[in-house]
Amino acid sequence: MTTTLTKKDIWNLLEEVSDPEIPVLSVVDLGIVRDLIIHKNGLTEVIITPTYSGCPAMNMIEVNIRSVLQEHQISPLKVTTVISPAWTTDWMTESGKQKLKAYGIAPPIAGSVDKGELFGAHPKPPCPHCGSANTEMVAQFGSTACKAMYKCLTCKEPFDYFKCH
Repeated sequence: MTTTLTKKDIWNLLEEVSDPEIPVLSVVDLGIVRDLIIHKNGLTEVIITPTYSGCPAMNMIEVNIRSVLQEHQISPLKVTTVISPAWTTDWMTESGKQKLKAYGIAPPIAGSVDKGELFGAHPKPPCPHCGSANTEMVAQFGSTACKAMYKCLTCKEPFDYFKCH
């Protein structure tokens, strides 16, 4: 039986669910949670979209969503994964992008989809440590598949860049 939590209360609970790969971000910060539906029959449905198809963290994200909501007696509960429309970094919250930067990961450059990489061009994200735009890509993949490894040519620090999708 569902408790008397409002839809807003449930969204707030979802903000407590951390991304397993980047624990400073919630699944709401990332824009993974696409919708929250409370059906007339009392079923609470959380719609999620993976950051990319085959994302290994999605099973853990679903488990963590279920755990947090069931902890608050939200039942019946359904978590639905949809892949269309495809997730985009445009769905990330501004707060999430700032959390990434504070964590030492360059957030995605707004409005870009890194299509230039098809032609050998790479984005030039500012260094999250010193703010310099004098950066270069070291590797197409960083600590996870959704990030690229960069280095700052000014402060010499390495950093991950959250790639745009």
